[in-house]
Amino acid sequence: MASLSCALYLPTKCSSIRENGSINNTPQATSALSVQRPSVLDVAYAVAFNPATSLTAEQIRQSVPTEKQLTDPFRQGLIVEGGVRYRQTVVIRSYEVGPDKTATSETILNLLQETALNHVWLSGLLGDGFGATHGMMRNNLIWVVTRMHVLLDEYPIWGEVVEIDTWVGASGKNGMRRDWLLRSRFSGQVFCRATRHEHTWVMMNQQTRRLSKMPEEVRDEISPWFTETRAVQEEALEKIDKLDDNAKYVNSNLKPKWNDLDMNHHVNNVKYVRWMLETIPDEFMEDHRLSSIVLQYRRECDSSDTVQSICEPDEDSLPRDKNIRILTGFSLAPEILDGGGLLGTFDKWPTRYTHLLQIKGEKKDEEIVRGKTTWMRKKKKSLNSSY
Repeated sequence: MASLSCALYLPTKCSSIRENGSINNTPQATSALSVQRPSVLDVAYAVAFNPATSLTAEQIRQSVPTEKQLTDPFRQGLIVEGGVRYRQTVVIRSYEVGPDKTATSETILNLLQETALNHVWLSGLLGDGFGATHGMMRNNLIWVVTRMHVLLDEYPIWGEVVEIDTWVGASGKNGMRRDWLLRSRFSGQVFCRATRHEHTWVMMNQQTRRLSKMPEEVRDEISPWFTETRAVQEEALEKIDKLDDNAKYVNSNLKPKWNDLDMNHHVNNVKYVRWMLETIPDEFMEDHRLSSIVLQYRRECDSSDTVQSICEPDEDSLPRDKNIRILTGFSLAPEILDGGGLLGTFDKWPTRYTHLLQIKGEKKDEEIVRGKTTWMRKKKKSLNSSY
């Protein structure tokens, strides 16, 4: 039987005896005989193959904390607000912005997901799953998100420093709510408020795919982190109607790619949003920005599914331009409006849309997620601004 041995390299300190007999413990300059610091991978694999430790190479490389930490210098994160709220500072990078040099909606959603995981990470509760705690791993449970609401008041620009706060709270007996607040690090301007609320988080058995009650050991793990603060106040949940193939915009035969899958081998929820928004014409997207999105998740989607994206505009949401109200009561020919440059001030686009992603099946279609989006016209650039 073949055996694998691996040497464990340890940093050493060179000593020399001075003429007066004292010992010099100062590290010596690098030479052919000096021992250099080993790479992280060397240490990781050495520990991984050491029978005396239970840590794997992956755990060593990730440096997952097993106890609550107050700061994370590598992720620019820290625990604030009495030890329950997580705050992370990020810089909007060049590949996270669109043609108008502002962060894309996908960037915002990715930041929400990343900071939520980092919150669990710094709490010392992260197990071996995608945000699952140690108790959840022992019970073979994963989180299932059923509803999410994101409000986008403004968008950060390229290079801007953003602070993201996130925290959790109870939602019924078996659910959990998570909230976020994104704001400018320097001005304090709020960019985004988001919540997963009212039974939005539930648990599912990873093997049976059935919903599960929250075990007491899991509740004991996460309940010390609960707070009643809410980022989005909602009195009633808005109903999202189901669409069919007769909707105005339909994009069929969408196939998930390998890079669309998350660590649970399901399509990432940010990809869902991209599929939804891609059904809206580019002409509309050029002049409008997303200001609100509500998502109601129905089931998961994997790489073998064929997806259809359906979108229906709300014709009642056609805006009425304030500059044209003076024409109320008058009947002007289109040529007069066009000749005076007034026709372009009318916005022919609705500002609210209903969405549906569904899996196309041989016998029946299965819903993945329902959505509702609200939009605002983009601000016109000033002559003195490049944004």
